[in-house]
Amino acid sequence: MIRVLLADDQALVRGALASMLRLEPDLQVVAELGDGTEVLDAARRTTPDIALLDVQMPGRDGLAVAAELRHAVPACRVIICTTFSRPGYLSRALAAGAAGFVVKDSPPEQLVDAIRRVHTGFRFIDPALAAQARGIAVNPLTDREADVLRATAEGGTVADVAESVGLSIGTVRNHLVSAIAKTQARTRAEAARLAELNGWL
Repeated sequence: MIRVLLADDQALVRGALASMLRLEPDLQVVAELGDGTEVLDAARRTTPDIALLDVQMPGRDGLAVAAELRHAVPACRVIICTTFSRPGYLSRALAAGAAGFVVKDSPPEQLVDAIRRVHTGFRFIDPALAAQARGIAVNPLTDREADVLRATAEGGTVADVAESVGLSIGTVRNHLVSAIAKTQARTRAEAARLAELNGWL
């Protein structure tokens, strides 16, 4: 049996996924969670072979949890299952140690196939997203530029952003100018929006 942990903050989605997986004779759902902060403890307790994680969850997002699981429960392999079919999210998921990436509007049999493949040691990436990701530039932002854009997305003045990220106003302005150029945006708000759309934040 392949032991599967499910983490998705939408109860209906989580329940539907669990019901679907339980129809498979070789899959066993050992945990269903709605909060990212619960995953690590549940994984240690239930020892899943596969953790199926959403990207956006309360507490800890799926990408952060994937990186934590890689070190804390190395026998558990991670598949990201999300609505965000963007190359930026794919590259971040792979960097976090995920072995699979499936988009939620995929056919059910594709998810089941992904779980079986990843369990046997292979990597599985949604074929349409893999095709889309070819030739796409990797995240051009530095960590500091990404921090500044995240703070910008929350609103406020440059001084507010500087205070929230612990940098001087001049340094924040320099990071914003660079981020705006890299995202080919016209304003800092647009740069933040484009970076988020591409999965770079």
